[in-house]
Amino acid sequence: MKGKRIVSFLLVILMASGLLSGCRRGEQVKQGEFGLFYLSADKTELVRIAGEKKDGSKAEQVQYVLDALEKPAEESEDYQTPFQNDVRVEEFEIDGKQVDLTFNEKYTSLDAAEEVLLRAAVVKSLVQISGIDYVSFYIGEEPLMAADNTPVGLMSNEDFIQNVGSSLHSYQSTSLTLYFANKDGDKLVKETVNNVRYNSNISMERLVIEQLLKGPSSSGAYATIPANTKILSVSTRDQICYVNFDQELMNMKSNVKPEILIYSIVNSIVESGMAGQVQISINGESNINFGESVPLDQPLSRNLDLVEGEK
Repeated sequence: MKGKRIVSFLLVILMASGLLSGCRRGEQVKQGEFGLFYLSADKTELVRIAGEKKDGSKAEQVQYVLDALEKPAEESEDYQTPFQNDVRVEEFEIDGKQVDLTFNEKYTSLDAAEEVLLRAAVVKSLVQISGIDYVSFYIGEEPLMAADNTPVGLMSNEDFIQNVGSSLHSYQSTSLTLYFANKDGDKLVKETVNNVRYNSNISMERLVIEQLLKGPSSSGAYATIPANTKILSVSTRDQICYVNFDQELMNMKSNVKPEILIYSIVNSIVESGMAGQVQISINGESNINFGESVPLDQPLSRNLDLVEGEK
């Protein structure tokens, strides 16, 4: 049971009448209004339908959203439930600002398009609940794994930047400014990477970190992040990008100074993303000093004094 208190669906019984009547067919969702995300009729995009925000405890509100997504209040030719192939949430657990969802084994039968749209619909619907900022998925006792066999981890609204009504398989190209280490590991080297092709379903901040992990392409620049480091979660809110790495980040190269590694991340995200600051944590812990010299307990701003050739 993942070692935490599990809130079973059986503990929160919501009457279908009234509690599942929040979706108002065909009504446009206004800015700031509560809305539920469904699958379009052709299963290629999300459709946002205005809903009635429910009062009550977090558990009651989470239950309402999940029930409403699984069984829309009205039949419609324009949208359908994102829960395809008999996928069900068997139970959920609320832990502070996050909710952990446990799905049945049918989840593994979803194709790639159905799976990512289900995740987007559920996460974008649930994080509208006051006090719920993150969502994680489990299949049975195991965390949901990404294509590279790493845990998907905590997801937030910012992890799904696809616009409602836009194609799932939308690919774009962009240019990124990344910061790597110089040969001695005591300064940052700026590198511009052109024509980076990416799926619009991922955030620009995550794309930046993924490109940092790939390492530089130009001579005179050297990788800063250890190659086996895993990105546990990336989210941005209030102009602050929150990045959570696993413990492997601590296994830095001996010749790379701690501040060079940290500010290669911070400078790259601020330069190419939408955030003005970056809060880094390791296994969810930020009240630490990285390499015994760089405190991570506060969001960090870009530091150009560490860039080679900058005054």
